[in-house]
Parts: sequence; C-alpha cells; structure tokens
Amino acid sequence: MKKIAVIGCGAAGMMAALAAAESGGSVTIFEKNEKPGKKIYITGKGRCNVTNACQVEDYFGFVKRNPRFLYSAVYGFDNSAVMDFFESHGCKLKVERGDRVFPVSDHSSDIINTLYRAVVKAGVDVQFGTTVNSVESMQGAVSAITYSKGDDPITREEFDSVIVCTGGMSYPSTGSTGDGYKFARDLGHTIVTPQPSLVPFETQEEWCKDLQGLSLRNVGLKMFLESKKSKPVYEGFGEMLFTHFGISGPLVLTASCHYEKDKSAKIFLDLKPALSEEQLDKRVLRDFEEGLNKSFKNILGGLFPSKLIPVMIKLSGIDPEKKVNAITKEERTAFVKLIKNLPLTVTGTRSFNEAIITRGGVSVKEINPSTMESKLVKGLFFAGEVIDVDTETGGFNLQVAWSTGHLAGEQSTC
Repeated sequence: MKKIAVIGCGAAGMMAALAAAESGGSVTIFEKNEKPGKKIYITGKGRCNVTNACQVEDYFGFVKRNPRFLYSAVYGFDNSAVMDFFESHGCKLKVERGDRVFPVSDHSSDIINTLYRAVVKAGVDVQFGTTVNSVESMQGAVSAITYSKGDDPITREEFDSVIVCTGGMSYPSTGSTGDGYKFARDLGHTIVTPQPSLVPFETQEEWCKDLQGLSLRNVGLKMFLESKKSKPVYEGFGEMLFTHFGISGPLVLTASCHYEKDKSAKIFLDLKPALSEEQLDKRVLRDFEEGLNKSFKNILGGLFPSKLIPVMIKLSGIDPEKKVNAITKEERTAFVKLIKNLPLTVTGTRSFNEAIITRGGVSVKEINPSTMESKLVKGLFFAGEVIDVDTETGGFNLQVAWSTGHLAGEQSTC
C-alpha cells in the first residue's frame, strides 16, 4: 500500500485524498488550519458555487489560461460527476442562472461537511494545525516531507507520493500564502508569476467615490488594453458595483481575468445596452419633449438612479440649470454617446486580499496533464489553484479543483 501525503485540506486536497484512498493508498492530509475547506466556506458569498452545469465541451471556453492542459482532468471527472458525487452523498444541489450550481441549502458548510465526511469514511488521516515545511526528493523522486505541529519539533516522514494542494495566494487569511510555490520551486519547478484575478479594479476617475455603493444591473462593459487598442480584450454584460476605489461586481471580476498587470486599460460602460444609439437618442428626445420647460437636471429621473444623475450631468458638460428646450442637438448626441460609452481608466487591481483566485502558479509545461504528476520529480503531484490555470466566475474554478484533485489522487497510487 503506497503512502500518500496531501498538503492542503481544501477542495482539491480533499478530493485528491478521497480518490487516492479509494484507489488503495494510505493517505494523510496535512492542513495548517484547524478545520477543512476554509476557502470553500467563503466561495459564492458563502453559498458555494460548486460547479457549472454547462456542456463539458463548452467548459474550456471559460478557462482563460492553458485550457488544453485540463482536458484529461475535466473529461475524467466532469461537472456531472461532481454533481453526482454530492447528490449521492446526501447533499442536494440546484442549478441557477448562468448554469451555476449551488447546494439547495445555500450553505457552503454543507459542501465542506459532505466532502470531509467522505474523506474520513475512506480512512484518510487528517492532521489539522500542521504546517508542512518542506518536500524532499532523492534521485529524482519524492522521498519525504517535514512538518511541525504547534511547538512540537519538526518531524520528517517518508512518503511514496506527495500531492500539493495548497491553493494560490488569494484570500491569504484562509491559509493560501504561496507555500506550494516554495515547495515546487525548491524542487526545480518554474513558477509563473502569481497575480490577483477575479478581482475589483482601481480607477483613475474620482467620481467613482461619489457613486460608492451604487449597484447597476444589466450593464454592458468593454475593456481595451493599451497594447491592443483596436479591439476589446473583453466584452460582457451583467451586474457591477461602484466603490470608493473604483469598480467591482460580477461583470468587473470577470473582466479582470483579461487584464494585464502594469498595462493601462480603458473601460467603457454601456448604461443602456438594450438600446442602440439611435433608439436611445429617440428615448432621450422623447423625455426632452415631455419636459421642454424643465431644467436638464430635472428630466433625468427616468434614465438613471438618483445617485448617478449628478455625475452624468457633470460628465456631459451641460449646465444642470439649462432648460431642456435650449439643449442643442449636438449636446444631446454627445450625451447619448456618453450613456453608451461611459469611460473609466483602470490603474490596477486590488490586492490578493480581495482576489477570488490567483492567476499564475506552477508552470503546466512541467506537469503531465494525463496524471498531474511533475515531469521533473517522480511521485510529486499538483492539483487546484497552485497550478497556472484560471477561469472566469461561475463555478469553473472549483471544477478545476475537483477534476485535477481527483486525477492526481487516482494516479498517485500507481
């Protein structure tokens, strides 16, 4: 019976441990936190977006980096297999808008508890409050790990395989502090520079602060990078939020997958995406005609939330006291264009503390995609966010964890 060490008791770690135990391994999970799935607990705003129920072949379109690397893992343990696993273990699921899958209870703790119970039932030994200090190799193969618990002296224990499931660097308070990168680097692996992803944007425009807390639904967004001015690197539709530092919300988080660090980016918001410029102009003209003798500032209530009105007036350059019947066609046309293309200048992203996931990690060029085993060190496996693979929001990142964890666990006993 092969001895398997799994570092990390998150989504990838628990799935890897379960698959390894069910494949005949003697498995120990080492987790520095005092409980399992600390990051799972906060996913999906505490509801846990388990996976996405899209067609499997469509899944890879949502993977932003290295989608081909995931083919074997995802097809080997796809979204249907994940849903079947939780349902068969007593955790009922539901599918919501955008094919997002959640537990019926809306409690992420049900996902954690279901998975952890299965792990324990499979005979996995889970060591909480235990920090792995190093992964050792001998003659090109994993040989042992060293770890410590509290004030106890460092212990060295030999293992046949080690599966690194430490996560990335996002939400470091959950324990994701880049430990896996150190283990990989020490064993000769290349680390693609980690960056925050699925993260809010900081913007140059001061007026965002005036809109702090304002949420807009059904907004269009286009993002252009300085190096690719001709066509948008991202174009989407959905919900966004203004903050004291810039913008956030689901639409913005998805756009951040396409942002390149240290590159200036321009975002254009379409506040009325259901209308063409021509249709919007007719709508504005109709509002103007109904309030010919009113001031400009008093006829915008039907177009925008009240908090947005002063900002739109200021950006339009039209005197707020100007009578509507005095507004020129040129002014009206420019105002319509502003509504359809409200500009924002991105100066950067927020930190790892606010990032849902990490972009970057262990280079996929040095991992066998059919097994998740290192090409450099025999018996060393990687799963989950520690690998240089990331996706858009919607349950796709957790599917990476389930699929790569399952594959690594199965193969670790071979």
